[in-house]
This record gives sequence, C-alpha cells and structure tokens, in this order.
Amino acid sequence: MSDRLPIPGPGERARTIAARGPATLLPPLPTLPPVAGECQSDRVAPLLHHVHADGSATVLLPDDQVAPEPGTTMVEIVDLAPVPLREPVRGLLWITGRLAPVSLDEARELAVELVEERPDPRLLDLGHGATMLRLTPLSMVVADADGTHPVTPEAFAAADEDPFCHQEAGWLRHLELSHTDVIHTLRRHLPDRLRGGHLRPLGLDRFGLRLRVEAIEGDHDVRLAFERPIATLDELSGELQRLVGCPFLALQGGR
Repeated sequence: MSDRLPIPGPGERARTIAARGPATLLPPLPTLPPVAGECQSDRVAPLLHHVHADGSATVLLPDDQVAPEPGTTMVEIVDLAPVPLREPVRGLLWITGRLAPVSLDEARELAVELVEERPDPRLLDLGHGATMLRLTPLSMVVADADGTHPVTPEAFAAADEDPFCHQEAGWLRHLELSHTDVIHTLRRHLPDRLRGGHLRPLGLDRFGLRLRVEAIEGDHDVRLAFERPIATLDELSGELQRLVGCPFLALQGGR
C-alpha cells in the first residue's frame, strides 16, 4: 500500500490552472516544455483567454499582434500563489497547437458563450481593434510540485476543476491576514526540522491544505491531507477544525 498522500490527478490540476491563471503565447520548444523563469523576448500576453473543455483555447489579441498566417504556438498558463511568496509560481500548464483567426461571425457567437460563463468588458473590443483566435491543441503538459505530466484531451475533458478553484485565493489571503493563530497552530503538523521557518498558506484543494515553509536554506512545501476528499464549505470548515484541533474554528469572511 502506498504512503503517498492523495492529490488531484493531472487532468484535474490542468483544468484548475486553466480556469484561473494568466496566460502568454510563445513559440514552443521542439521536444520539451519551457523552463520556468526562462527569458522569452517574444512572449505575447493576450487581452483575454479561455480554455474550453476539449482543451482548445480562445484568445483575444490586438489586431497588430495577429500573425497573417496560422502557425504553431504554445499557450502558457501560470498558477500563481494568492499570497506574496519568494517563489510565487505554483504550477504551469502548456498547451501547444495551431493558432488561427476565427471569422468575425463565429467569434461573436463564441463571445456570447464566454459572456454567459465569465462576463468580461474586454470582449467588447472584438471587431474594434481586437481579433479572436482559436488554438487547436496538439499536446498538453501540466507541471507543478507533484511532477510534470502529459494530459490527453480525453483526460482534460473528463476532469473537473477543483471545487474551491475560484474561492481559494480569497480564503488563503484571509487565513494569512486574519488568522495568524491558525497558521501557528498548523505548525505542529510539520517535521521538526521545518518548524522554525516562516509558515505561509500555499494552496487549497479538495484533498488537503498546502503550506510553504520559507527558511534561510530554502523553501519547502508540505501538504496536510484531509481525512477524505471534500467539496463544500461545511466540509472544509470541519477539516480545518480537525487540523487545528479547535472545535470552534469557522472559515468566514474569505472574500
């Protein structure tokens, strides 16, 4: 029996990063994903991006940044920690594929769908200085502290984003700013060698709470596993009560 703590699968991690991270476009490397922090002078930040359930991506670019011909491009989506850390990047999702402009009529139909899912005033620029393009995926790779894994379109489509995907940032910032006592209490779950470092909330998913220990000799990430996967605020509150050992803890005011 494995002693490895349960974690979200690659498809779920990819869906979660795709749902919330900022994106850039860049030329792909021939065989390997780019190295985090590597200088890319020809990166382009789209005005707006959206990754669909089939792994395709829609991007909105200023007209003067649209290539005249379709080409192979990589979309890099970054998962950033919601609190200020020395090393803020928690994960990366790379989608490589063919990028081509979408006809204006089809782009307007897509814009209506996007507005229903995630309203954004930048969509009003469509046809007025901005062009919509679609990336048809050829490959997808997710990389984070749990490893680097290819993700098939089928695995991406079958997965769901984490149930706390869009609330996580507010909750963790609230935990850091307003509940330093809770953070201090969580220190008891750390190995003895890490208890002297600066403890920060790093991440939250349905399987557990992740902490970052910032120490002089370097950073260390620790996962505190929940007793079972959770999906609701009540279940989250109960698991935090168990981890802290306080029956009166309630996570409120996180937004």
